[in-house]
Amino acid sequence: MQVPAPFEYVRATSVENVLELLDRHGEEARVIAGGHSLLPMMKLRLARPEWLIDINDVAELDHLTEDADSLRVGALTRHATLLSSELVGRLFPIIHDAERVIADPVVRNRGTIGGSLGQADPAEDLTTVCDVLDAEIVIAGSAGPRVVGIADLHRGPYETACEQHELITEIRFPIRAGRGSAYEKVERRVGDWAVAAAGASVVLEDDGRICDVTVGLTALGVEGCVPGMLEALCEQQPSEELFAEAGRIAAEASSPVEDQRGPVDYKRHLADELTRRVLRTAVARAGALAAV
Repeated sequence: MQVPAPFEYVRATSVENVLELLDRHGEEARVIAGGHSLLPMMKLRLARPEWLIDINDVAELDHLTEDADSLRVGALTRHATLLSSELVGRLFPIIHDAERVIADPVVRNRGTIGGSLGQADPAEDLTTVCDVLDAEIVIAGSAGPRVVGIADLHRGPYETACEQHELITEIRFPIRAGRGSAYEKVERRVGDWAVAAAGASVVLEDDGRICDVTVGLTALGVEGCVPGMLEALCEQQPSEELFAEAGRIAAEASSPVEDQRGPVDYKRHLADELTRRVLRTAVARAGALAAV
């Protein structure tokens, strides 16, 4: 039987309390919410924290708030909450697309958006979503909160800009008129990590031309968004030829590794095909929003 090493456990009551506990217990403390990444590592003794700080009672971290120019999502917001929210689906359908293919209902009922981003797994779906939507991450510390762009949050696999004594508290998604977005994933079985996935955000002018576009890839060796997309697609009318060019750019930018999920050529083909699909869907959604 796999069992964790001995540890102490405490339930925090507020963000201030979490920060105080992190300062008190130092490097040997870990924050837990859903626990779907941390607990398996503890059972395998890959992680051996001396203290677990449970944040499930910190209600201020669980919210969905629409402001004039952004949607603010508390870090403790569950995947299931994001998936069921009409507000989230209306503003950012890409989030609903991604949440539908994250693990299974058991994981989605307990897992949180803050935990997903804090894990910094290269095959994690919401990281690509946040890249595509140019999200900002609010991080609380004893010196006060600070805001970092999603591009600056992840420093590498399983490494983030959130220090040991800090806590991710909120994710902010900027709201833009005329934006459509989409995410699509290929997996070996339902709920598995991605063989490959792609996400796209497109903003259309009143005449239908593309005025802004971002594409992100999951599990394909691309950090952040695919370079060159804006230059290739901006100020042009959407077309199948344009989507094919975007797919070519994505395939060339990808740097997948061969593993049990497939060879390199297959994964590059997926980068091409999935990029075409998500751009096609994002443009259709942007056009539908513009017509409202």
